[in-house]
Amino acid sequence: MDGLIIDDNRQTADALQQMLEVLDLTARVAYGSSAAMAVLGGLVPGFVCLDINMPGVDGTEVLAYLRREPRLMKVPVIVITSDDQPETRQRVMQGGAQAMLIKPATIDALEGAMKKAGVLI
Repeated sequence: MDGLIIDDNRQTADALQQMLEVLDLTARVAYGSSAAMAVLGGLVPGFVCLDINMPGVDGTEVLAYLRREPRLMKVPVIVITSDDQPETRQRVMQGGAQAMLIKPATIDALEGAMKKAGVLI
């Protein structure tokens, strides 16, 4: 199942992609929300790993788009962010994310989030 990683930090996105490969998951990477929106125009990913704090269109706006676009609304979203504020967690979970991890995410935490989201059994 091909997923999509959306993060403006290349190092973080590439490390996340490698961790997913260890879990036998593959994912394309979109470095930032503009690149992600271009990819999402023609792709329905099996899951999305989404950063929140990005320049321009932030992750909460991308999440809102995913939840209102009929062909994308059921795609599991795992938010991975450095923003550890309770308000942020509440906002993304109410916005339709299945899980939220704080950076730097460990492979165990990522595996747990993927199971919670129904991506892994």
